[in-house]
Amino acid sequence: MDSLSSTYYVAAWLATMALLLLSLRLRRPRHLNRPPGPKPWPIIGNLHLISHLPHRSIHNLSQKYGEIMQLKFGSHNVVIGSSVEMAKAFLKTQDVNFACRPKTAAGKYTTYNYSDMTWSPYGPYWRQARKMCQVVLFSAKRLDSYEYIRVEETHSMLKKIFKSVGTEIRLKDMLSTLSLNVISRMVLGKSYLDESENSVVSPDEFKKMLDELFLLNGVFNIGDSIPWMGFMDLQGYVKRMKVVSKKFDRFLEHVLDEHNARRMADGEKFVAMDMVDLLLQLADDPNLDVKLERHGVKAFTQVFILFYLCTTTLFFFILFGQLHLNICKLKYITSYLQIIKTKKSMQRI
Repeated sequence: MDSLSSTYYVAAWLATMALLLLSLRLRRPRHLNRPPGPKPWPIIGNLHLISHLPHRSIHNLSQKYGEIMQLKFGSHNVVIGSSVEMAKAFLKTQDVNFACRPKTAAGKYTTYNYSDMTWSPYGPYWRQARKMCQVVLFSAKRLDSYEYIRVEETHSMLKKIFKSVGTEIRLKDMLSTLSLNVISRMVLGKSYLDESENSVVSPDEFKKMLDELFLLNGVFNIGDSIPWMGFMDLQGYVKRMKVVSKKFDRFLEHVLDEHNARRMADGEKFVAMDMVDLLLQLADDPNLDVKLERHGVKAFTQVFILFYLCTTTLFFFILFGQLHLNICKLKYITSYLQIIKTKKSMQRI
């Protein structure tokens, strides 16, 4: 009897060891042919190789390790492609596999928990958002209907420049104001850079909110790369994200309440005049695959303002930067504008 018990005990022990070894073998990572890259340090990985200008640091590393390489940012492995062929592989050949952006504190706290198109994961909600943008919000017909806004705001800026003849002006500020006025009227229905008694934010505060939001969506947050350190918020970025998010939420709630009030007042005669009107109509559409909630409307409104402002302002800066570098073209454009001005003056006479 004792020998039989010992046999069962040995068999059970051997079976347990066999299962343990099998599980360890199955859990062992496969030896994949990984891209080359520098050896990571404990905890921080390769973050010590990235300077305050990440694109230059990555370019220098690509010169050493090739067009595709692997880095480790804290706890996350990062594969970087540095050629046209690699970009095509990531963005076209393997686009579905790389469609999702990593979840970061910026997406969580500044875009209503990944509710806009830039931070939401690839899936039914993202595909529906893309369709909304292509078919409804940014269709050629819709953008053409906003042409009068662009013309009016451009004329307004030119009048201010004309009145400032003989005085020094900051073209950067004027172009930023032009872009912000255009996008405010297209998305929100009116400009929020004019002082009024009913303004929920002042023009200066509105600009500061946009600058802060844009900055916080591009900063390097330690907690994103080393998650177990996230709760400490060593850089204070998460706290700033929560503050600016509350300010924007208060502002966007005011905007949505204004639009809903106009919709109720107009009744059946209501006509959508801006993108917020269109988003609210889409939110009421029962045929959507994924219902667009109120926080989703606010997230889309916020991202439209932010990224349209960013792209148009950047375009102006690049344009004038190139003109400044090429004096001949700048002189040609200046003389051409002077001729147009002279012809218009003659026509008035």
